[in-house]
Amino acid sequence: MDDTKKNLLKSLPKIDEILLILEKDHVTDKAPREFIVKTCRHVVGRMRETILSSKKKGHGIPSVSSAEEAADEVKKTIEGLHTYSLRRVVNATGIILHTNLGRAPLCDEALERIVDISRGYSNLEFNLEEGKRGLRYDHVENILCALTGADDAMVVNNNAAAVLLALNTLSEGREAIVSRGELIEIGGEFRIPEVMEKSGATLREVGTTNRTHLPDYENAINDNTGLILKVHTSNFRIAGFTDAVELHALVELGKKYGIPVMNDLGSGCFVELSTYGLEEEPTVQDTLKAGPDVVTFSGDKLLGGPQAGIVLGKKDIVEKIKRNPLNRALRIDKLTLAALEATMKQYLNTEEALSCIKGLRSLTEPVATVEKKARKLLKLLQKSPLEGFLFSLKKGTSMSGGGSLPTQEIPTVLIAINSSRISASRLGERLRHLDTPIIARISDEEVLLDLRTIDESEFAIIENGLKASD
Repeated sequence: MDDTKKNLLKSLPKIDEILLILEKDHVTDKAPREFIVKTCRHVVGRMRETILSSKKKGHGIPSVSSAEEAADEVKKTIEGLHTYSLRRVVNATGIILHTNLGRAPLCDEALERIVDISRGYSNLEFNLEEGKRGLRYDHVENILCALTGADDAMVVNNNAAAVLLALNTLSEGREAIVSRGELIEIGGEFRIPEVMEKSGATLREVGTTNRTHLPDYENAINDNTGLILKVHTSNFRIAGFTDAVELHALVELGKKYGIPVMNDLGSGCFVELSTYGLEEEPTVQDTLKAGPDVVTFSGDKLLGGPQAGIVLGKKDIVEKIKRNPLNRALRIDKLTLAALEATMKQYLNTEEALSCIKGLRSLTEPVATVEKKARKLLKLLQKSPLEGFLFSLKKGTSMSGGGSLPTQEIPTVLIAINSSRISASRLGERLRHLDTPIIARISDEEVLLDLRTIDESEFAIIENGLKASD
């Protein structure tokens, strides 16, 4: 090591010096002392590594930061602890069930129930009529069965958990038959074959990627068959020379051989979307009419509720799943139950559901209504003192997102933002770093705000955000 590096290392600020500055600025009151000391050491350690990894004398050796500069670095870390990491954002992307942005926003009734239930105690597992311990599933079982026609219902923390639990209960140590064309990846590299492996079930693939026939399933049945599984390809479509076996045919096959049939629906739709000009999506109600023993789906996709995995089906089958010891590790909490119950109550009236459930409303809202909303925001922005910005309306398309309706393009209206002072990518970056971040599209050197996923209550946030980004 040369003398220059040695001298620089000797000049590094002392931990006590940094702490003294932090104490004078009352930073030490904002976090445990042990953490502050550890952060000081980390900052100085980073300075030391920079010196040691620098080039030889005269070729890029850095200067040493002062104790004050080191203290500023520590302050930023401590201040970060007092800033919420999980924050509300404005979704201006037009992706309605944006997985990275939290999927379905909850309806007002669900939010009110969460606040009410979380303020104090609740009858989560207490039967008020009998005065003894009850089951948490009871709070949503009746309404789920009433809306769908299922014999029984239960809920776990997401649909992957529901699939895992059902497979483990019905097919652990045995074969589960599934079409090759339905071995989907749910997202985040979470794949059906891997879920099946973790469940203890043995995957028995039948058919080909694009065509599977009923005899393929029947020929695969043997003494070790535990389950016939059908998976709805909710996040992709195969077009062209294709063939798949309808659920009702699999149900009849299952009855013939005494094998339970399970259908993983994925998105969990309760409304006939084709009525509103969208591509057809199998509803939970119609799926259950086909007679499968168990159906699983998500709560936070097309259903529009909180993250949950919903299990519906024949009473004897669902009871087995409830009794599985693995169920305790996958159960949902009181706040999820509160939000889910409130969401399901909206479906007692379809028109009310379309109005109150925000994801459904965004999916089915007429483009004329979206345009009216866009013109209102455009007028607000054009009147606002925003120098250097040019605003205009554009036609575009939105997407459902969340692994649902993958080929559906939904007509929408965009506000295009051009700036004479800042590039589109830089403006998009600034919007992301606001107190309430605005997540927009960037295309052809324009920032685009999709009004299908923007609520009128967020107009002021957008206006103020653009002012702050100028």
